[in-house]
Parts: sequence; structure tokens; C-alpha cells
Amino acid sequence: MSSSAPAPLDGIRILDFTSLMAGPSCSRYLADLGAEVIKVETGVGDLNRTRAPVKDGWSRTFGQLNTGKKSIKLDLKTQAGKEAAIAIGLKSDVILENWRPGVGTRLGVGYADFARQRPDMVYCSISGYGQVGPNAENAAYAGIIHAASGYELEQMRHDRRDTPSNNGVFIADMLVGVWAALGVQAALFHRERTGRGQYVDVAMIDAMLNLMVFEIQHAQHQQGLLRAQKPIRARDGYILALPVTQANFEALSKAVGHPEWITTDQRFAKQADRDRNWFELLGEIEKWTSQRSARECEAHFTELGIPVGRFRTIAEVMEDPHSLQRGTFATIHDGGGEYRVPNSPYQMPGLNVGVRDRVPKLGQDTEIVLRELLGYDEERVKACMEAGSP
Repeated sequence: MSSSAPAPLDGIRILDFTSLMAGPSCSRYLADLGAEVIKVETGVGDLNRTRAPVKDGWSRTFGQLNTGKKSIKLDLKTQAGKEAAIAIGLKSDVILENWRPGVGTRLGVGYADFARQRPDMVYCSISGYGQVGPNAENAAYAGIIHAASGYELEQMRHDRRDTPSNNGVFIADMLVGVWAALGVQAALFHRERTGRGQYVDVAMIDAMLNLMVFEIQHAQHQQGLLRAQKPIRARDGYILALPVTQANFEALSKAVGHPEWITTDQRFAKQADRDRNWFELLGEIEKWTSQRSARECEAHFTELGIPVGRFRTIAEVMEDPHSLQRGTFATIHDGGGEYRVPNSPYQMPGLNVGVRDRVPKLGQDTEIVLRELLGYDEERVKACMEAGSP
């Protein structure tokens, strides 16, 4: 889609106090939709600016999470910095923060500080456990939330392991960013209809709990079996095959040379039997797949209509003809060169909802924002910029 095409959030301005992953992912999604995002940084800036991989001083982790935004450098603990932040906020539609509960209020940039003057303000707070409750002040990083939400122990049960797994993917951070973006857009729509603003309180632990549909219900009424989606070994890798319907099962049984499973094998003939003996069934399938390449297994099962997928590397996915044709990735540039990042997972014909190619230097937009948005003169701009220096 051409960059000149309209975007759903054109004209929406967001003042973004967030750092690291949860908040910046939310504002990146909103920037993709056309919102003007003004990112406030202090000192050495968002800690992700130094997170690997780094090339020529530019972090690609930071770039993926913050492309499409403006960066201004303010020290909120100084009067000049706080006044500038409040003035920008009052000219914005949305305030976004991911501090611990109460920090925004102590700094003088909490919801009430804006809502008194802008009753139509949308203010979104992202935190680990929400703004109130016994755990509200607890430190919250993705791995901690994975453990505290029950997710890791459920995965351990699915995996039939004795200990929780090592998890290096920040699911809670990225997932809560999606939910926060949804909440912000719902609040903007509410404002459009009523003229009233809203305080959006988004908790990482709640985002994780919303992942676990069967697990939440099973904890309350223990009926049914936990049927994990177990990898099946191929000669040179792994596949995942899911014969979820009777037709799938019959096709797969014939494909691996065991038509007797359908009628006479008491372990698998009926769905209830397969549920009880699920891992045994997968083990039998593996006797066939382990003699063939993963690509061969995937192609054969796909041709027969059996749900299947080959375990692939990220590098493979990025070069997959399907990803390339769909436009799954966009190329962005910073001082270290060019690289690809994922677009948001939706497409809208006629609208520009793709990644914006603009990774800002720390504080790069401070002067222009203060001058053009707030009308600050040179002396006042200088005072703010000095106040925001390390």
C-alpha cells in the first residue's frame, strides 16, 4: 500500500512515556495505523537503545519497536520538562505510560493531571498487575508474569515435564501491547460517540490469562484430557500434524500405512480412544515420519488435507514465498543500515496500515516539537533541552 494512502488513525496524536517492550509495542501498532506518536525519553533514553543486535550504535530491537515515532528528550523531574510534557499532553488525544502504578501521579503527569483540563483525554496505563490490588506495586517483567499467571505450569503439564521450561520469548510484553492498542482504540471510539475521555488500565497478567481458554475452564471443572500439540520427529527436523477430525484421522492412517487404526485398533478407532492414547498415536506416526524429510512429510500430508506444519527457523519464514507475496515484512532504515521488521498482522485495502520507516535518534524531534507544537521561543527550547540532558 502506498505511503500516501490514508490511515485509520490519521490526525490522532499520542504522547508516549513508555519504554522497553510492553508500552513501545502498543505505540508502534498505533503508529502503524497513522497516529503521530511523540516518544518522551530521559537521560540515555529507552534502555532498548542499547539492546542487541546493535549495528553502528543503532539497536535493531529498539528500531522494530519504535519505528514511525518521534523522539523528544525531557526530564520530567524538572519544572521545565514537566511543563513541556503537560503542554504536549494537552494537545494530544492519548497519553500512554507503563510505569509502576502511581509514578505518573508523583511526576505530575498522571491521568487526573490531564483530565482536569481535558475531560475528553484518553489515558492508558500498562502495568504488570493493574493499578490496584495487593500485587499492583510488584516488579513485572514478561518471564515473571508468565510464571505468576499459571502459564508456565500449564505448559509444563502439556509437555509432561518435571520442571517449567526456559522461555526466551517475551509473550506477555507483546501480548499486552496488542490489548492496550485495542483498549485505546475502543476508548477513542467511545470518545467519538460521547465526547468523554477514558482511563484505560491494562494488566500484563490479565493478557496472559486470556490466552488460556481450556486451562481456565479445566481448573474449575476438570473434565476432558489435556491433549498437547506434540512435535513429531522427521528425518531432518520436526513437523506438527493435527488429525483433529475423523476425516483427518482416516486420511493420516492410510497415509502412514495403517488403515487398521480406523476400524480395528482399539487404541485409536474412536475419538475418545485417541484422546486417551494421544501420545501413543503420535509415536506411531513418528515411526513413518522419522524415515522421511520434514518437507516430504509436510507436502504429503498437506496434499491429503491433513493439518500439518513443518518447524521452521525465523530466517526460513522471512524468505518464504508466502511471506514475501503477502508483504509480511517491511524494510526500515536507521544509522546502521536497513533491515526488515514485521508489519502488523492485518491488512486493509485502500488504507496504509504498514510499518512507518522512521527510527528516531534520541531526542531528535525535541526542538521541532517544542517550537511548532507549543510555540516555544529559542530561550525556552534551550532551557527544556538543557534540563533534559544526562
